[in-house]
Amino acid sequence: MRNTTFKISGIILLCTLLAAFQLAEEDFTKMISGKLEKYRQTYPVEKAYLHLDKPYYMSGDTLWYQAYLVEGSLHFADSASNLLYVDLIEQRTGKNLAVKRTRLEAGVGNGEIVLADSIPPGAYTIRAYTNWMRNAPEDFFFQKNIFIYDPKGSAPAPVAGKIDLQFFPEGGELVAESSTRIAYKALNASGLGQDVRGFILDQNKDTIASFKSDHLGMGRIQFSAKSGATYSAFLWAENGNASEYPFPEVKETGYTLIADNVSSPLKTRIMAYAKVPGKSEIPVHVVGHSRGIVAFVAKGKIGSRGLMIQVPNADLPDGITHLTLFNDENKPVSERLIFIDHGHKLRVGIAPSKNAFKPREKSEIEITVSDSSGRPLETNLSVAITDAGQIQQQLYDQHILSYLLLSSDIKGFIERPGYYFDETKTERKIHRDILMMTQGWTRFGWGDILQDSLQPPKRFLEQGITFSGEVKRNKKPVGKTPVSVYLSNDSLSTFLTAETDERGQFSLYNLIFEDSLKVRVQGMNKKNSQSLTFRIFPFEPPKVSTSKGPYFPLTVDGRLLSDFLRRNAQDQEIARKIRESRERLLQEVTIKAKKQVPRDSRKIYGTADASIKMTPELVGGRMNILDVLAGRVAGVQVVGSGINASVYIRGNRGEPQFILDGMPVDKDFVSALNVNDVESIDVLKGASASIFGMGGGNGVISILTKRGNSNYDYSQDVVPGVLVSKIAGFHVPKTFYSPAYPTSINQNVNPDYRSTIFWAPMLRTDKNGKVRLQYYNSDAATTVDIRVEALSANGIPGFGKSTYSVN
Repeated sequence: MRNTTFKISGIILLCTLLAAFQLAEEDFTKMISGKLEKYRQTYPVEKAYLHLDKPYYMSGDTLWYQAYLVEGSLHFADSASNLLYVDLIEQRTGKNLAVKRTRLEAGVGNGEIVLADSIPPGAYTIRAYTNWMRNAPEDFFFQKNIFIYDPKGSAPAPVAGKIDLQFFPEGGELVAESSTRIAYKALNASGLGQDVRGFILDQNKDTIASFKSDHLGMGRIQFSAKSGATYSAFLWAENGNASEYPFPEVKETGYTLIADNVSSPLKTRIMAYAKVPGKSEIPVHVVGHSRGIVAFVAKGKIGSRGLMIQVPNADLPDGITHLTLFNDENKPVSERLIFIDHGHKLRVGIAPSKNAFKPREKSEIEITVSDSSGRPLETNLSVAITDAGQIQQQLYDQHILSYLLLSSDIKGFIERPGYYFDETKTERKIHRDILMMTQGWTRFGWGDILQDSLQPPKRFLEQGITFSGEVKRNKKPVGKTPVSVYLSNDSLSTFLTAETDERGQFSLYNLIFEDSLKVRVQGMNKKNSQSLTFRIFPFEPPKVSTSKGPYFPLTVDGRLLSDFLRRNAQDQEIARKIRESRERLLQEVTIKAKKQVPRDSRKIYGTADASIKMTPELVGGRMNILDVLAGRVAGVQVVGSGINASVYIRGNRGEPQFILDGMPVDKDFVSALNVNDVESIDVLKGASASIFGMGGGNGVISILTKRGNSNYDYSQDVVPGVLVSKIAGFHVPKTFYSPAYPTSINQNVNPDYRSTIFWAPMLRTDKNGKVRLQYYNSDAATTVDIRVEALSANGIPGFGKSTYSVN
């Protein structure tokens, strides 16, 4: 991956201490910074994000998406990978029902997945990842839960089961005689936050504390554990009974790390405590890094009253900062995540030309994008416009801002991630800080970073399609064997060569083609090429682990869902009838004309001077093409036999140019061809060969294979030593269909109730930060939702929404 030098001001920040504190010594700072930098260079991070047109669909519908791929530290919108895999996973079975290979240019691409009627209704996860991203756990793939309904609108019943309650001491451990905070999180059987209230008892059954969740089943309490004590937690049920839950074990020794970046918008206060036998003062370091880039390193001593550090928030970047406390042996002993929000985001303005439109009237929308200081930006964006009378946007759903700064850097499902970025919610900062205490650690683990040596990545960067396979002889891999690969489709025809490694495997990288390619593979050895067998390695999507997210995460009003299903089914029925009407047979007519034989695209010449049609009788007993030519074409002389034969046309001293399915090849390659794979041989002499220029000076022998013929049925012919197949290429995105209604009275009488009224990916603002859209509304008298997601070239995300009326 491209090695980018990242700079963040304040690699070592001047921190104010209330205990003996000084700047970290240079050796430790260099060590930590060097370890993180080496890890980032060895395993540079990519992040993928998908903007979908809507949160739920119906069987037969089409899911539209815009893809964004960024570098993981600063979110620059130009990652090294140009191929993004987008797939659809059925949550119930883990089955992968669709894989789209999306081509990216400057970090953006788009596509769609047609949800065929055969796809069973239910809960699904749409994923996006690159081959490089597969070096990390799948937790860091982009994943979004959606639901596909059948026309009856069936949905799973609420799942019953015991509430899952977990406690998280701040810093990682509950140390005796140290006052700390303990966060907790309660989830119901569907994996969603469940509001709870309960209490904590000690071993004597005395009530030590009570608690009540603040937000989505989360909260925190102040707690001071006694030495030698044990504790249990209890939740109150609606019937008045209490259920018991485990509480963190009390450690007699250990470290505590507490952070507060909520009380003051200007600084983060970090407090460290320790209980270590025989030590009254313990030298420690506190390290803060954001997405693998060091933000500060500080050194101090934990005394009887602890250690406090104050870090200016202005020197910390937006997003998650990972705080780690290192003991006097330079080992990480306590961790805490904090979230920094400077409000650095794109400002997205959405301005319809008027507040209300009529059904089928043309809408004009102007979108303006600027940075946080108001300067207009040229940037990429995508727009989804839906009928709010059918599609209920999910409350505080994921958007590109919440994903890049929050969800992509921690493991696990985050419920209502957009809430933590809603500036109208005054308590969001406190709730976001509790989330940091309960959600788990970032993708950067010190156990991996501090290793003396790092294992090389198993997966590589892909800038195109990879074609690979293996070659065997007598069921054993062959080593160092050259193979030829012929690739063709309607617009491409080329030969490539590869060589197997010691394991008999070969690969071709960075192939750029759309849709699919016909592939023919065979050995290039002059001897025993027919004894080779080939196997193409199919693309294997990452395996799906047990879903950690909710099975049914959507909230949909019953009336809206009913309207969506009814109108969507109506639109699909109309589309089906239109297709059928186009396919009806016309009345019988008689057309008299001379049949034109389609020109073979493999021939750039006209009529050959001589042509040999290969038949079983002609091929019988012949070992190669040169044996077939011998004595069968006037003016063509074959001297010798087998692979040592030489060919001359009309007494020329040099051998002719050999052409295979339109591509020049050498005689050795032709000699290795299997005669059963050849359809015909054309011979061009003198002036007929002049179309090939200097290469045709000694004549031309053009060999046309059965598999090179576009009409050839591959399934009907198996040739020893040859493998014929197809490989998938980049997905060719379709264009979203939006009807254009004329102003005349005689309009299309078919009803139009599109749920997705308009979908516009791959848009870009001009130098004034503006872009304009025009489209026609549907027949629905409704409210129209507009959702815009944007990403600047320097990695700043933005999200905007608006509405207007149709009546």
